[in-house]
Amino acid sequence: MLACLAHVDVCEEVTQVLCRHAEGRVELPAEGYLPWANGEGAYCRSLAMLGAVDVDGGPPLRGMKLINAATSNPTHGRERAAGLVMLFDPETARPRVLAEAGWLSATRTAAYTMVSLRHLGPERWDATAFLGCGMLARVHIGLLATTYPRVTRLHLYDTDPRRAEELAAWVRERHPHCTVRVAPGARQAVAAAQVVVTTTTADRGYLPAAWLAPGTFVAHVSLADLLPDAFLTAQGVFVDDVGLVAANPRRILGQLMREGRITGDHPSADHGSPGVGSASTAASAPASVKALSGTLGQVLIGERPPVRPTTSHVISNPFGMAVLDVGLLGAVYGAAVRLGLGRTLTLY
Repeated sequence: MLACLAHVDVCEEVTQVLCRHAEGRVELPAEGYLPWANGEGAYCRSLAMLGAVDVDGGPPLRGMKLINAATSNPTHGRERAAGLVMLFDPETARPRVLAEAGWLSATRTAAYTMVSLRHLGPERWDATAFLGCGMLARVHIGLLATTYPRVTRLHLYDTDPRRAEELAAWVRERHPHCTVRVAPGARQAVAAAQVVVTTTTADRGYLPAAWLAPGTFVAHVSLADLLPDAFLTAQGVFVDDVGLVAANPRRILGQLMREGRITGDHPSADHGSPGVGSASTAASAPASVKALSGTLGQVLIGERPPVRPTTSHVISNPFGMAVLDVGLLGAVYGAAVRLGLGRTLTLY
């Protein structure tokens, strides 16, 4: 997987799938979600996500990501999430490609953040704060170092100081051109950077609008770090898919949308997910109701204007679409074929 990813422009692959999504050239069936508590009483869940992406000159890529997580895993030295992602043979419908999902999913998430920074981030910035110091933060930092090599100041915070120190040591070893600092608290980390990336497992908000200085960009990658007022006072709020975000009961933005405090500004039914709001409902909404700025894909194809943080802050709040995993795995599979990597399994 890692050898193949080294030969893939992950940001370009994510960009292409986001454009196809905005053009209505993907399928996103409803997500399967199974929660439970393990023997330690820790929250566990299994997510099953299918998707299809149109491919120019060939059959669509069709596949599925199955990724499971237990919040107790990090305390035992395990990554919080892991699973499998696969592509289906277009003729037999059997799985044709099978890969580990944890690293691929983290990579496409980091690539989404880099693409959103390219189009929605500050014109110039030199410091990035990471709240949460697990594998997802590590993958983000690795891609940040190659995509934005001039951004060299990193501020880290984790509720477990040991994890923050371990990530700081990794950065100093792998990216010695970076200056890394472990912050004593989340607020101090946020105050030190113009770009904030949340990569936590928080299930309750703690980050208010008052912490975000004008000109700040927030990549709200995890579920529930920002408090409602951060969304309601933002200069711009962008998502990957309106319907998916609105339907998720654990996301703060989704709760605000279901409460009618934030409205989607375009229907999403044509993109394979339930529509939430429309241009007409957004136009007729009370002044106290905030409208989403659109999707990142709409920005990429020119349907919505980009908004960069100046007078306030801008938020990127992706759901995490399975079509991005499917599209990226297609590129990884192409690299594996070219390079002669991978292993053939006889299952049928």
